[in-house]
Amino acid sequence: MENTTMQRKAASSRTNLFAAVSLLFILGLYLFSSNAPGTWLANPKLQLFKTLFISIMLEAMPFILVGVIISALLHVFVSDAMIRRFIPSNPVLGILTATVLGIIFPICECGIVPAIRKLIRRGMPTHVATAFILVGPIINPIVFWSTFTAFRSHPEMAYMRMGLAFAIALIVGLIVYRVVRFDPLRETTAAANVHTHAYIHHHHHDDQHRHDDNHEHSHAHRSGKIAEVMGHAVSEFFDMGKFLLIGALLVGLLQTFVSNTELMALGHGAGSSNALMMALGFMLSLCSTSDAFVAQSFLTTFDKGALLAFMVFGPMLNLKSLLMMLAVFKTKFVLLVGVCVTVLVYVGSLLIMN
Repeated sequence: MENTTMQRKAASSRTNLFAAVSLLFILGLYLFSSNAPGTWLANPKLQLFKTLFISIMLEAMPFILVGVIISALLHVFVSDAMIRRFIPSNPVLGILTATVLGIIFPICECGIVPAIRKLIRRGMPTHVATAFILVGPIINPIVFWSTFTAFRSHPEMAYMRMGLAFAIALIVGLIVYRVVRFDPLRETTAAANVHTHAYIHHHHHDDQHRHDDNHEHSHAHRSGKIAEVMGHAVSEFFDMGKFLLIGALLVGLLQTFVSNTELMALGHGAGSSNALMMALGFMLSLCSTSDAFVAQSFLTTFDKGALLAFMVFGPMLNLKSLLMMLAVFKTKFVLLVGVCVTVLVYVGSLLIMN
């Protein structure tokens, strides 16, 4: 447990360092690109890169702000028990309920894995939790709004994204229901019981304190809730913002220094563009509230099926979420879900455009 925490802190530190270096790089371009023409800093490609980078950041930022505020409110005021009461025992109905929860509670993939771990510990079926992990970051009003806005001239992309994500989550959830007969969590039941006992003991002590001084504690409790909402929102904003920064930087470099002809050559052939965009979605690890703007920038390079594969596969399985899942779930469970998602997104993105 301690080693996992240290590894997460080390990974976060490396990501923060890379984001800081990226910011310094962008700042350097703006400070020195006003030099006399002829210098490398005044190269037209660098000017194009700056334009692409800033446009992606400015278009995506409002959606991230809305998303983190809603996520913070849900994190503080909606308990896991409230969500769990609505999960029916029927597997199909359970997965459908997970889809509805994704619509009601727009949680980004950055925070959905830790939340699901708590729900599984408290009795949420594994197949429902799996469906929620896959569908939650995509089928929600914020993602639909951002996708619809990014593809103003092609609104059908927003509906196809929601439909394909729902179908894949349903199929993968049913596969997990039929196949998985083991505890998917890495943490042992004993360890979970220790945490639960500590949680109960802590809140029992808090209950006694509330009984002793109800009015004062009520005021402090409200202030604490507001502070917790603000703290969670700020933390999640910077956490998602640094990944958006890295993604915008990489996409800007790719769009600037790799021509459309070269990209089309890489993705030339039946289905190869879909595989290429899925790989790009995995590596960029963009937030689902902003990846539609990145996909839209490739509209003149790849067909709609490839862009759809990018927007569905990336939020379901990317480098960032894979590392988080491996820290929480057993490797064989992550491998099963990963293989199912990869195959279904690839096939689905080919079939839906035919």
